[in-house]
Amino acid sequence: MKRLVLAYRTMAYITGVLIIVLVFAGVPLQFAFGQPLVDAIVGTVHGWLYIVYVIIAFALSLKLRMRTLSPQVLILLLAGIIPVATFVVERWMMRTYIAPALAAEAAGSPSAGSPAETARR
Repeated sequence: MKRLVLAYRTMAYITGVLIIVLVFAGVPLQFAFGQPLVDAIVGTVHGWLYIVYVIIAFALSLKLRMRTLSPQVLILLLAGIIPVATFVVERWMMRTYIAPALAAEAAGSPSAGSPAETARR
């Protein structure tokens, strides 16, 4: 599970940085100055990497036994399209779901109640 968490966190940060560059640099350069190059390149890269982020985030939600298409999972999956949201959601996921799951895994009792069940209580 540690590799999946590392992949999720890496993709969250990469996706977050790219959407910030796209929204706060690429779009203004395109519309204010007629320079679409940054928007075209960063937008394309963000689009492809966002797909990777969604796949990894969904796999993580399954591993954490979160209910499929619950509001929490939808927030997790859509965070990559809102500037700064991936950073906030990543911290929330670490506190609420990932840290308890890693602690339970380290204790040797992965069946000692899933983090999703603990968070619902």
